[in-house]
Amino acid sequence: MTGPVRLPLPPSLYADTAVAPVATPALEADQHVPVAIIGGGFTGLSTALHLAEQGVQATVLEAQEPGWGASGNNGGQINPGLKHDPDKIEADFGTDLGRRMVAFAYGTTNFTLDLIRRYQIPCEARQNGTLRAAYNEAAASGIRSTAEQCIRRGMPVKLLNRSELREMTGTDRYLCAMLDSRGGDLHPLSYARGLARAAIAAGASVHGETPALSLSRDGSRWRITTPRATLHADKVLLATNGFTDDLWLGLRRTIVPVFSSIAATAPLSDEVARAIMPTRSVLYESGHITVYYRIDQHNRLLMGGRGPMRWIKSPTDISYLVRYAERLWPQLKGVAWTHGWNSRLAITADHYPHVHEPADNLLVSLGCNGRGVALSTAMGAQLARRLIGGTKAEIDMPISAVKPIPLHAFWPVAVTATVLSGRMRDRLGI
Repeated sequence: MTGPVRLPLPPSLYADTAVAPVATPALEADQHVPVAIIGGGFTGLSTALHLAEQGVQATVLEAQEPGWGASGNNGGQINPGLKHDPDKIEADFGTDLGRRMVAFAYGTTNFTLDLIRRYQIPCEARQNGTLRAAYNEAAASGIRSTAEQCIRRGMPVKLLNRSELREMTGTDRYLCAMLDSRGGDLHPLSYARGLARAAIAAGASVHGETPALSLSRDGSRWRITTPRATLHADKVLLATNGFTDDLWLGLRRTIVPVFSSIAATAPLSDEVARAIMPTRSVLYESGHITVYYRIDQHNRLLMGGRGPMRWIKSPTDISYLVRYAERLWPQLKGVAWTHGWNSRLAITADHYPHVHEPADNLLVSLGCNGRGVALSTAMGAQLARRLIGGTKAEIDMPISAVKPIPLHAFWPVAVTATVLSGRMRDRLGI
């Protein structure tokens, strides 16, 4: 067999500033393991760690290196909740499961930060709050409703008016925002590498440069072929998210892989950084097309949003984000933008995370819909519970059937059209 093609990390700020990676040598010899995990992002690494904590050895197979995909290349925001509001979640899934989903989803940030503290993972983690902001009346109405639902459930959120937001963001663009004190930020590639290090120290095995080439039944076990060796496993977790392929029939067509892009400045002066985001809360806009940003611990501004449906290498590839930042804060004109990069995340048709069990002892988790840092970390504990306890072990997310999206082959055209339409609707305030 030929060896895998090693791809360099996307040319990101994170690649230039992350902590050193832990050694994750390729799988070289045939093995039989209790649990095999395909995908070395936050979901796979967190699941391996939580299995190891309970004495169950897991082997993670990663096509490149831990954190190579969206896990190590996202906006670095640790945001609570799901895409949908609490009332809708409970309406969609019933009182029992719906309430558990709400409690779980809004608790993921505390879960993640507690895990970081427990394992002393050096990843610049802070808990300075998340702002969900609106710049038109349609979005503002939705945010007011979300805040009311969260406050009714006793959550630590606050609805901020325009003047309060001006103090917190240095711009008068926003009409209102919901501040959730449980949110925060981190360095995602350092976090991914720290999770890998913690999982290995706890007893898991992590193999980089080891793509899974095929997955099939072999008697009562699963057989996974890789470029250099074959792995037999009693149970398997597929955690490939935006890089899901045809390893399991139909699974790739259940998600839409969307590129999310980020541009980063050189370190700003203390004066400018304080004027932009003095409290260091992270912010994401509520609209048809989301823009999100934060100031990191080194005074760099990171602006993120939808970009080209292809790989990029420079901030000039997403110049619209630079122009938007200058619109929000005119004092940024002339500031150097040093990095521009992107990666693929997974969007589901219903905007809920999807957990599937398409065969005995085969578990699938994908579709974080842009909330992957905290959600995928906390899902690791849920998935470990299910892998250990089987179908009798309830988790706080629904188990659904694999349902391919109709006309999935046209997703690149559909995404481009949706982005253009969303930008226009946001401009018109509808």
